[in-house]
Amino acid sequence: MKRRTFLAGLGATGVSSAIFSPAIVRAAADTPLKFGVLSDMTGLFADNGGQGSVAAAQLAIEECGGKVLGKAIELIQADHLNKPDVGGNIARQWYDQEGVDVILDVPVSSVCIAVQTFAKDRNKMFITSAGGSADLSGKFCSPNFIQWTYNTYALANVAGKAMLQRGGDTWFFVVADYAFGQALERDVTEVAVKGGGKALGRAPHPINTADFSSQLLTAKSSGAKVIAIANAGSDTQNAIKQAEEFGLMGGDQKMIALLIDVNDIRSVGLKSAQGLLVTSGFYWNMDDRTRAFSKRYAAKMGKPPSMMQAGVYSSTLNYIKSVEAANTKDPAAVVKDLQGRTFDDAFLRNGKLRPDNLMVHDMYLAEVKKPSEVTDSYDVFRILATVKGEDAFSPLSASACPMVMSKK
Repeated sequence: MKRRTFLAGLGATGVSSAIFSPAIVRAAADTPLKFGVLSDMTGLFADNGGQGSVAAAQLAIEECGGKVLGKAIELIQADHLNKPDVGGNIARQWYDQEGVDVILDVPVSSVCIAVQTFAKDRNKMFITSAGGSADLSGKFCSPNFIQWTYNTYALANVAGKAMLQRGGDTWFFVVADYAFGQALERDVTEVAVKGGGKALGRAPHPINTADFSSQLLTAKSSGAKVIAIANAGSDTQNAIKQAEEFGLMGGDQKMIALLIDVNDIRSVGLKSAQGLLVTSGFYWNMDDRTRAFSKRYAAKMGKPPSMMQAGVYSSTLNYIKSVEAANTKDPAAVVKDLQGRTFDDAFLRNGKLRPDNLMVHDMYLAEVKKPSEVTDSYDVFRILATVKGEDAFSPLSASACPMVMSKK
């Protein structure tokens, strides 16, 4: 289940695997910083996380010289299989037995909640770039947890308002029936209702669904102007492919995939996905800085990074910088330093870590290009608008985070 990578300098590029004896683990106990990338390595979220997230963390570590506070950084990885109990058990083992200081990535919000519990109890750090539920930095917030890349409110707010402006005032939801999908549906519904629209119904589905015929037929018969796909990974891919088969793409009813990335579009195909509106916090071909980082990433992985993989890079890089600045890996000191800075890197633009430990930054409204407009098979988005972080994310005054509410 687990593999380890030791990075001791700029020359480290590969991922090697080995089984280490307890003696070797104890010998590494004085390593000042140990990262664990906990992801979906083989399942429906692997394209947007997985080994690509490991590569992104490696790039950040290499950029910092492979060391922090004068000692080599260690990076390990594991597959949580999209199961909260598996993810929680790995987190407990990493924190208790293997000396992991910070866990990264972690797709699936319910797995994030399990990991969050152990991070708080063990006074260790957890930074997610893939967990999306707004509740993670809301009612489940904690001092040692950071939601770095996006949340469901930002996805809902940017894309929802754009659809309302285009006349989409009635909505139907095809919903992944777990924490992320439920939060996304809730947040989009709130945006739609505030904008004068209404939700006409929902069709839930379990994670890793192959057949969406029932949900899509129900959505079609609802008559809603907007059919919102509130899921992620291969669930999104399958839903869009089958929506085209049912005549839902390019018709009077408009489809919107609330979380979709470059790898998803390539799987679906431009013919099926063209015209879809997308909310993202990163696009590889947006400007010179995103292209420079993506070129380094592609040298490892053979393709550009997803938003979540770029978030792993950014969170790893800035966490290392704050450990150096604070001269300690103590979570309270590191978070204090992070909250005192403004971030501007290949991923974050105008980034600021709020008191609820939500990273607020610029988000982007994009549209999937037509096949005739594409010359690079990975250049699939057209950026339509930049939405400032304070306009994309919910205001701090509305936060349900106990750390914030106790100060009101």
